[in-house]
Amino acid sequence: MKVSLGLPTHRLDRFSELANAEAISEISVAAQESKFDAVFVTEHPFPSDDWLAKGGHHALDPFVALAFAAATTTSIRLETNLCIAAYRNPFLLAKSVATLDALSGGRVILGLGAGYMDGEFAALGADFANRNEITDEAIKAMRRAWQGESVTMTGLNFVAAGNTMLPKPATLGGPPIWIGGNATKAMRRAVELADGWVPMPNSARTVSRLRTPALETLDDLHTRIQKIHALAVKHGRTDPLEIVFMPLGLDMFTNAPVVAEDVITSIRSLAEVGVTYITTSIPGDTRSEFLSNVEIFRDEVLPAINDLA
Repeated sequence: MKVSLGLPTHRLDRFSELANAEAISEISVAAQESKFDAVFVTEHPFPSDDWLAKGGHHALDPFVALAFAAATTTSIRLETNLCIAAYRNPFLLAKSVATLDALSGGRVILGLGAGYMDGEFAALGADFANRNEITDEAIKAMRRAWQGESVTMTGLNFVAAGNTMLPKPATLGGPPIWIGGNATKAMRRAVELADGWVPMPNSARTVSRLRTPALETLDDLHTRIQKIHALAVKHGRTDPLEIVFMPLGLDMFTNAPVVAEDVITSIRSLAEVGVTYITTSIPGDTRSEFLSNVEIFRDEVLPAINDLA
């Protein structure tokens, strides 16, 4: 079982402790030395005040933050969880991804979401109504640009009439793309266009706010995993699909202590229903507290799950 550790780049309320350059560097190095497989960051470039008042958060720019992580590490992978493709022109996004992948030696995992915050879309001048179509189009456009050859392509909001992008990513064909979201559209996108699927815990009461179906229990997750495997068969997919999820209680909004036994039990249960990759946030209001919890994960959790599928 592979594990990606969340960098606390959303903790701008504790910037000097958890989200400045020194913190990103120290935590990324600790994650690499602890044998985590990846570090990840989230994204919210310009959230609405209403969303922030209801528990939302800010975040550092994902590619700038991951560049700092890349510069002080050598092997750990660099994941966006999640980047919103429809916020950007797809070729500008492709350029950021290709640059980070080239400079890091092929370590990027590009997690993409369609997005759900209409107020942020509006502030950025992005097309909320057509975000699903734009996300599909962006994946195709990026994969073409990453070939380093001339691209002729007309999209909903762009015309490439013979344009070329360099550098190519270090990863042949471009970095793996993981698709976030619980909806059938997201699952279909993962099967047809991507390399992994990232469902998210979601209570029934927040379905309208997050604009993705509820996923409250392990049984809910198992049902969705069975559905995406059926979609893969229907679409003739033969390549493996990473299934990515978080262990119980270790999300961005829970600040409870790491109880190794509970985390191990949760991860084993996730493996049994088909999860292949774990993303985990770590609690801590200070850097020392955060790093102490990373050490608990390193010493007690990772050895217990290394042999899981």
